[in-house]
This record gives sequence, C-alpha cells and structure tokens, in this order.
Amino acid sequence: MPSGEETIDKLRLIRTPHIGPVSYQQLMARFGSARAALDALPDLVMRGGGKRLAIASRASVETEMSAVAALGARYLFMDDPDYPRWLLHIDNAPPVLTIKGRMELLDRPLVAMVGARNASAGACRFARTLAFDLGQGGITVVSGLARGIDTAAHIGSLESGTVAVIAGGLDIHYPPENRELQEAIADRGLLIAEQPPRTEPRARHFPYRNRIIAGLAKGTVVVEAAPKSGSLITARLAAEAGREVMAVPGSPIDPRSHGCNQLIREGATLVQNASDIAELIGPIDTRMAIPVSTPQPTQLSFEGDSEPARRAVTDLLGMSYVAVDELVRQSGGSQSEVQTVLLELELSGRLERGAGGKVRLTA
Repeated sequence: MPSGEETIDKLRLIRTPHIGPVSYQQLMARFGSARAALDALPDLVMRGGGKRLAIASRASVETEMSAVAALGARYLFMDDPDYPRWLLHIDNAPPVLTIKGRMELLDRPLVAMVGARNASAGACRFARTLAFDLGQGGITVVSGLARGIDTAAHIGSLESGTVAVIAGGLDIHYPPENRELQEAIADRGLLIAEQPPRTEPRARHFPYRNRIIAGLAKGTVVVEAAPKSGSLITARLAAEAGREVMAVPGSPIDPRSHGCNQLIREGATLVQNASDIAELIGPIDTRMAIPVSTPQPTQLSFEGDSEPARRAVTDLLGMSYVAVDELVRQSGGSQSEVQTVLLELELSGRLERGAGGKVRLTA
C-alpha cells in the first residue's frame, strides 16, 4: 500500500475530471509520481486548448478515504502487488478499486457468469447449480449482482466464496432487493467497486463494471441473454481481452436464448456443466497462465514543438471512433507524439475514449 500522502495524491489524480484509466497510466509513466503529474496538469490542459482543470481537492479525497475506512473496506491500486493480475492485462484497467471481503478468492481460478435480468426460472436454477458446482471445484464465480442470472450465480457460489463487481459505490445497494445478498457477499465473499462510496449507479457505469467482470476472469460464461444485451457486451469484452467465451445453449423459440445461441454460432464454446468450464479454463493454479510482464503505456513525448502533430491529429479526429494506430499511420507522427496529443486533448475535455482503445472528439 502507498503511504498516506501517496494515496491522497493518487486519488486526487484519479478523481480529477477527464482523467481516465489510460491517461492515468500515461501520466504516471511519464512523470513518475502522482504529485509530479498533478503539478504538470495545468500546462498540459493549456497545450490541449483548454483553460482550466478542476483538480480534485485534498479535502474531497480525505472525505472519501474516511468513508472507505468506515465501511471496513480498502483501496487496491494497480501498482499494488495484490492487484488482480488478469485485470491488469486489459487495455483500460481501473487505476484503483475499492474492495471489501476475502481477497484470497482472487488467487483461485475465476470464471465470470452473466445473463439476462429477466431470466427464466429454469435458467436461474441452472445458473445457481452451475455456480455451486464451480465453487465446490475450487473456481471462484464473478458476476455483477444484477437481477436474474447474476443473482442466481452469487447465491449458488456464496458458500464457497463469490466475487461481486458493483456499478456504484460499495455502500449503495443496487438493486435494492439484493441488499442482504450484497451484505452477505461482503462478509463471506468479495465486493469490488471502481466508483467511490456514495456513488449512485448510472447507466454509464455499467459498461465500466462489465469490463472489470470480464477482465478478472479467465473466461466468461453466458447462461441466458437476448441479442444486444449487456451480457453480450461482457462476452465481447472478454473476447477482446483474449479470454475464453462460453455459452449455454437455449431454446430457439425463447428470445432470451437468442444471444447465447448467437454467441455459439460466432465461435463461443458450448458448455453444459461445470466440468466443461473447468476443462476449458485450464489448471487450478492460475499463476501458471498469468502473463509475466506488466503492460507498459506508450512513452509520451513533450520535447520540441508539438503543434504540427497536434494539428495533424486533431484534423483526423471526428465524432466517430477511430483506432489510435490509424491516427499514427495517417498523421505521419510517432506513436509517442500521437499519444501525447491525445492525452492533452483528453485532459482539456475535447477527447473521449471508447472500447478497444478507440478515440473520438467530444460533442
């Protein structure tokens, strides 16, 4: 754990508007410490065409830290040795997590289980049994504490230990009917939140929660889901991270099964029981499969006149998402120059980052 001052500086940087997971990592890699990055922010904002950035205050961060302590929770920063290694290897890993419960559950193989909120009774029963069997086999089940399949997965694996990733703060019970289940998981399993305490979940928070669910696990299994559902987004995020995607087949006449059947047609592995899943995700000792090296952000370049690169990159950006590699190719700039311009634009509130590392100008 970092010292008190380091924790305050890191949280101030993370909680500052327009600083997301990618920009946080770039700033820390470039300046070496959160304090140095905070000192550099005003100049970077001006370079990006902005006027002023409302840096998170020390008082607001200290209030948040007191709330975390009162909950009996703790912070887990991405440079902490206990930070989940599988999660560290996604493109936009959360700079900090707030956690409460049994950390040792993250040392076991993790499988994400997601599905429809309005799931059928049969699917909920199947998910509950599947989660129970996985837990008894030494596999930790991760889900999002939503209604339907998520709830069934947590109930089934509660005895062995389950991990719930929530969209709001740790002290917010959502959905309200899962209050007792959330408290039971805090006592017997592990609760994880990216948002600070007292944050009510909003629609924009759920895709961020989904990437954590997919990023923690060696594989994601979808039990029941309609096309274009959040569960399929989680499965797509898992595939983009190079993880296993599994689906339980369903009746072709039930719309809630169409998403799973679609995943299977597109190459997801059909699974029917816990043994199928255990066989697919590999050995019990997950450390054998964890990448050894920690991914490093591209080194930024602040040397010389960056105005030509800034103009070239800005001219290529629009309201549609584009890959950073494409910007590098078309602008003629180096990777470090383009990433520097993108960081400056993001800090100025002029750039938005999307899935797959793509970027676009804000409206």
